[in-house]
Amino acid sequence: QMQLVESGGGLAQPGDSLKLSCVASGGMPFKDYTMGWFRQTPGKEREFVAAVSWAAGETYYAEAVKGRFTISRDNAKNTLYLQMNDLKPEDTAVYYCTKLESFGSRHYTARGQGTQVTVSS
Repeated sequence: QMQLVESGGGLAQPGDSLKLSCVASGGMPFKDYTMGWFRQTPGKEREFVAAVSWAAGETYYAEAVKGRFTISRDNAKNTLYLQMNDLKPEDTAVYYCTKLESFGSRHYTARGQGTQVTVSS
């Protein structure tokens, strides 16, 4: 089974930037999988944020973050990233790194423990 460990969350002010990282270990080679980020706030359903194909040739984003967030991966380092720019208070959530069933799918088969992002002035 693939294990995923996120880092990089924290407290930011509106307009700031943060970069999340997720290191994968175990299971099949990281490079073979589509990876994605989800987020969740208390009382709300988990929300898809972004996904990147196994070769990083394709990405797609939720409308709420398009143009502000960038998903990327370094297959040599087994690491997934989420660069978050122009953060807004509504971006406050726990962010989860996930292994997706396929590109275009919103179903994941592995998930990290999450990292908290709080955007507040």
